Order: sequence, then structure tokens, then C-alpha cells
Amino acid sequence: MHRVYICSPLGGNVSVNIENAKRYARYALECGMAPFIPHFYVLILDGRNDKERNLGMNAGLSMLWVCDAVWVFGDEITESMKTEIRFAEKLNIEVRYISENDLRKSEVKNDKIKKN
Repeated sequence: MHRVYICSPLGGNVSVNIENAKRYARYALECGMAPFIPHFYVLILDGRNDKERNLGMNAGLSMLWVCDAVWVFGDEITESMKTEIRFAEKLNIEVRYISENDLRKSEVKNDKIKKN
């Protein structure tokens, strides 16, 4: 399996964004990819603490070295996401953008397949 870095918003409504990250990871798995989801660092670190937030961000960025691609999900690109995208581009890692609309179409298609 190829490894894909899941890049999507985390700040703001963290619980909703974690749920979205789960959807994105499932989508990647269904596409035959092994997802790396840096959002899950928020489950063990305090994002309100600058030191811990930076620790999580650096840990996530360090995983880009072993990823084959970066998939950017959603219709909003945050500053943290821009940092991840720029770093991936410097490493010559493929960056793919997947909108919520594209994701919904895929989920509907997969639901139809499962029902048949």
C-alpha cells in the first residue's frame, strides 16, 4: 500500500474536524491507501498549549518524509495546512485536492455498491 498524509482542518471545532478526519481516512483506505492522520495527536496533546501544539505539528511534518502523497481534504485551507502542503512540495510529494463535494459523491457511490 502507498502511504498518504491526510491534510485537513483541525482547529475551530476540533471534535467535528476529528470526525471529518475519520471520514477522510476511511476514504483513503477504500482507495487502497494507508492513511497517516496527524489530527490524532490532538487526542494526546493539548492544542491550546503552544509547546504541545508545535510538538504535534513537527511530529506530523516528520511523517511526510515517508509518505507517497498528500491528500488535502475540504474546502478550507488553514495556515497549518499551507505549511504541510509547502513542505510536501519541497519534498516533491504529490499533492491532491479532494473537495467535500467529491468526497460526498464517492460516499454515495460506495453506499449504492454496498446495498447491491
